[in-house]
Amino acid sequence: MKETEINKARAIYYKIFSSFFVYTTNMNKYKHLLELIELVKNNSLDSSSNEAFLNLSYKLPKDSNELLLQEYDQIFYNPQTTQVRTTASYYDEGVESGRKRVQMLDFLAKTKIRRDEKQFSEYEDSIGFVFTVLSELATLVSEGQEHYKTVQHCIFKDILNEFVEEFSKIIYEHEKSDIFKEVIVALVSFMEFERLYLEVSKVKSKIIEKQIEEKEEISEEEKERRARNKAAKAAGQKQQDDVFITYDVEKDI
Repeated sequence: MKETEINKARAIYYKIFSSFFVYTTNMNKYKHLLELIELVKNNSLDSSSNEAFLNLSYKLPKDSNELLLQEYDQIFYNPQTTQVRTTASYYDEGVESGRKRVQMLDFLAKTKIRRDEKQFSEYEDSIGFVFTVLSELATLVSEGQEHYKTVQHCIFKDILNEFVEEFSKIIYEHEKSDIFKEVIVALVSFMEFERLYLEVSKVKSKIIEKQIEEKEEISEEEKERRARNKAAKAAGQKQQDDVFITYDVEKDI
């Protein structure tokens, strides 16, 4: 397969995973996700991801995104279930906004891509945002902007690869995971491909020595972020990649 086609395919995969891990009530985006799943389900990386995408095509209703939204709520928002954290900083340090967020901001400074804070209140090192950025960078590389190869490699190696295995394990074993269990099977296969393609080694899962409980004291910034998330979610305003990514002046890598 030609390099251009590989990067187009990588962009599609990252787009799919971004669609699952960025909350949106937009039905057009949901329908586009279904179209992408149809596109890859018979041309998957291996038998396990092929089965996972087939299962997703059966499990996801064609006329409503309600089932997906309900499961998303159960995994990421419901205080009655195990709430899964989504930032690289949390898996690195046990805090929501830490050095991995700073690293991600440094990487973004080398591109035109910025987080649209008005539309997307999650941090830059949240997994949904990372997937979206990597999808965009793969697209740019496929279009001949090869100077983005370095920054996409750095984001994968130093941000995503550092926590995606631990994150995936927690999602797969979550008591409410059904649709997302299939997503994780496909994601694990794709991450193996990415490590081979980008020549990055798999890292051992980090153990957070002190687990952070919900009753912990949190910063005012974190309280405000959670409040914004709750308000945006209630209003159905959280949008996906083409909305929460903006562009700024490009800097040299």
